[in-house]
Amino acid sequence: MTSDKIKSLSDASLQVKSWKNSGQKVVFTNGCFDLVHLGHVDYLEKARNLGNRLVVGLNTDSSVSRFKGPERPLQDQNSRARVMASFEFVDMVVFFDEDTPLNLIAELVPDILVKGSDYLAENIVGADVVIKNGGEVKTIDFVPGYSTTRIVEKIKRT
Repeated sequence: MTSDKIKSLSDASLQVKSWKNSGQKVVFTNGCFDLVHLGHVDYLEKARNLGNRLVVGLNTDSSVSRFKGPERPLQDQNSRARVMASFEFVDMVVFFDEDTPLNLIAELVPDILVKGSDYLAENIVGADVVIKNGGEVKTIDFVPGYSTTRIVEKIKRT
């Protein structure tokens, strides 16, 4: 069941340690994933292909509102988490309520930290934690023309 993939921080930490102890590479990325589209699917699939397990840090509703504005999120955090957990290439979903996933990254210490190529690797939150622990930081190119903001604007025009 997809909801089994949605973990508390303490359960996520134990699971990541178990995966790493068994020699699996754990990849971490994060986001709001408010309206999932082709760009998200492509990005997450590519992130998962960098290792053996993919953990998605998901912004809580209050975190999304602070970051994207009072009209967001369009879908509540539990709905967004279930959608993320339904993907076969997502192994775990963990909420974070802070403005950045730094505390989550510091707790999980993934082997590979991934963000979109609109970020410079050295500016990615948590990069220092991952690198200090022998991990890597990678960026993935987005599929051009796909963004939640663009979809919302298109819906408002119609």
